[in-house]
Amino acid sequence: MCCATVAAAQDKAVYHIDNAAAQGLKGLRNIRNHLDTAPDTKIIVVTHAEGVDMLMEGAKEERSKTEYAPLVSALKARGVKFEIGEITLKNRNLKKDQFILDADYTPSGVVRIAQLQTRDHYAYIKP
Repeated sequence: MCCATVAAAQDKAVYHIDNAAAQGLKGLRNIRNHLDTAPDTKIIVVTHAEGVDMLMEGAKEERSKTEYAPLVSALKARGVKFEIGEITLKNRNLKKDQFILDADYTPSGVVRIAQLQTRDHYAYIKP
């Protein structure tokens, strides 16, 4: 009799940010804590609407004046992927060169979140 080894499924989470002022810093800290506890988790942050603001060059959290870019870069170095919904760019007349280099783009943030949840079985987290 032979025993087959089954690989454990990797934890996957999509963090949904649509309001940088309310969710940005809290979300980035949640992700850091998430990875500190479960470092092998695959995490994608999907931003749209006012959530994209945290990924703009020079963006800072309003109250503490904490810059988002260094926090994003540190998480990116740990494997976190950051995506910006392109519909938001169009609707708000924003250009890709206004955003930090650590960001990727997806045609629609909402569609991407739905696909990650349904097709790819990502847990949904909204900080």
